[in-house]
Amino acid sequence: MSTATDSGQRTRTLTYAQAGALALQHSMQARPEIVALGEDLGRGGVFGQYRASDGRCLVELFGPQRIIDTPISEATIMGAGVGMALAGLHPVVEMRVADFALCAIDELVNQAAKNRFMFGGQGRVPLVARLPIGIWTASAAQHSQSLEAWFAHVPGLVVVAPATAQDNYSLLQAALASGDPVVYMEHKELWGMTGEVDSSASVALGPCRVAFDDSPSGHDLTLVSWSRQVHICVEAARSLAAQGVRVQVLDLRTLWPWDREAVLASSQASGRLLVVHEAVQAAGFGAEIAATVAEHTRARVARLGAPRIPVGYAPTLEAQSRISADQVVQAAQALLAR
Repeated sequence: MSTATDSGQRTRTLTYAQAGALALQHSMQARPEIVALGEDLGRGGVFGQYRASDGRCLVELFGPQRIIDTPISEATIMGAGVGMALAGLHPVVEMRVADFALCAIDELVNQAAKNRFMFGGQGRVPLVARLPIGIWTASAAQHSQSLEAWFAHVPGLVVVAPATAQDNYSLLQAALASGDPVVYMEHKELWGMTGEVDSSASVALGPCRVAFDDSPSGHDLTLVSWSRQVHICVEAARSLAAQGVRVQVLDLRTLWPWDREAVLASSQASGRLLVVHEAVQAAGFGAEIAATVAEHTRARVARLGAPRIPVGYAPTLEAQSRISADQVVQAAQALLAR
């Protein structure tokens, strides 16, 4: 469905998956050096992220030389992508889920991330690795991990985690315009979420997005999150607002580089920061944000993440790893009481 905006620009109501496919389609049409490779791409991808909004698979638009189906070998797929990038192409390397990318960790962390630095910039690896993160309902411990902190820790990698259909379009285009290797982490349970997507809107890698702010007069609390958990934080912020608590929710969007200035400014102004993520709390990226704010402001800080347990298959066990809006509200109330 298409609609016209007030400015005359056209927007589309797309799913998160369709927005990513459209961004790749537009980029591939503009730049012949962009190719995509991975398992199941010919049938549109496991989640439909290589299927256009009109239902056609991208391989029908670009052919099997640019939308490349591969054998089931993540190390081979990533290694081929690194080689393609060094040879002048700009590959999109599909890992299906971030959990599977661990089979390609050497190629990504030791080769893609370090080549530019080890060889004095003579070679660069402009590669986008799509590593879907997060809990995937009833998929258990090996298909439900949020490993963004691992990759944010590695020098040389850019790490992106879009939360909306619009950002999945704009940030994927920005990732494809980057000359560095980008770990692009879409959430497994956001693929079907719909939203208005303006294909003329551009976003730089780095700046965060204000996801909720209903108080122009100031805030009592800053909430920082990314990916699917942003929506949970917005739900919690609405509940807190009904209790008279003024909350600003910042969607980080990129974990490296992350928007230190915006987070520090909001935390300094509100005096309290709560970082929320779906990943395990122990050594999660929230610790980096909380420590930075504690070092540079007088704000009181707290973190909320999953317990350090594998995600269970049974619904009751899986629920133990999920961070709910009620838990965010409770953590916020505890922080406000300090």
